[in-house]
Amino acid sequence: MHRRDLKASEKVFGPKHPDTLASASNLGSVLLSQGKYEEAEAMHRQALEGREKVLGSEHPDTLTSVNNLGSVLENQGKYEEAELMHRQALEGRNKVLGPEYPDTLTSVSNLGSVLGSQGKYERAEELEVQVMKTRKSVLGCEHPDTLASMGNLAFMLKAQGHNKEAISLMVGCFRLRGQVLGSHHPCTISSLEVLNNWASEPKTSFCKHSY
Repeated sequence: MHRRDLKASEKVFGPKHPDTLASASNLGSVLLSQGKYEEAEAMHRQALEGREKVLGSEHPDTLTSVNNLGSVLENQGKYEEAELMHRQALEGRNKVLGPEYPDTLTSVSNLGSVLGSQGKYERAEELEVQVMKTRKSVLGCEHPDTLASMGNLAFMLKAQGHNKEAISLMVGCFRLRGQVLGSHHPCTISSLEVLNNWASEPKTSFCKHSY
């Protein structure tokens, strides 16, 4: 469907029309979700190159393409290049949209993720704390994005060996997701699976505490 939309848009509007570039971006996102990273990267690079020329480097759609390219690069283990993309997206969104805008906070979180992937856990933790606090203030404690931040921060704490804090935060995330999203929501189930995996690890203190 997305390939058909892209071909149709190229034929009707041309390869550099904003609608065509949006179709390329959408196809890239679908390919990323399917694990087809090389194809996804090609689509996001196509969208980014076109948007930079047509819309300018600071247009929100261009910054979305920068962010998307960073994500697909991270999924391929190209962490240094991904970090550059996420820093670029964050700088642009911070300038154009403001520090508390949802897309800006997503970029902060994405930068934290790629730093964590490189083992830079302390800085990654700082960024995830920043995102979680801001989302709580702007969106509320029970907003799905805030709960995602809780989960992300829990992973960063766990990676540093802060097991008690990580488990406590993930338990809170799981409970709130159950209340807000429902017990059968994929995010709720994912949180429970993480807790079960952590509980099965040697030397974990999960079973010794009640939360």
